[in-house]
Amino acid sequence: MKNYVFILILAICVSCTESQMSPAMTAQKVVESFYAKDNSQLKKYTTAESYESFLSVQDMFEAQNSSSSNFKVLEESIDEKTAWVKFSTRFEDNPETFKLIQEDGMWKVTESGIKETSPF
Repeated sequence: MKNYVFILILAICVSCTESQMSPAMTAQKVVESFYAKDNSQLKKYTTAESYESFLSVQDMFEAQNSSSSNFKVLEESIDEKTAWVKFSTRFEDNPETFKLIQEDGMWKVTESGIKETSPF
């Protein structure tokens, strides 16, 4: 009986781990799934609006090996429900910045507002 309780607790911890990813880890997942054309992962870590935006430009890029993205966080700002992640990858010459919000208990990449600027 103790083994069943231990396995149940372990399964709950493992299933909760992915939903507790940091904004930086989420940003990395989005970048790598975008370039690998793994749209199920891309959809999981983006808002509906952002997902559609990513899909509209994804065909302009060739599928890449996501394990060699060289993702590097340059700056990160987090408050209660909004985060910003500035990062670099081997896919782009200049750093990029993602805005993330909490949705369904997860950080998700979203669109920034027209006059909205990042904190860095």
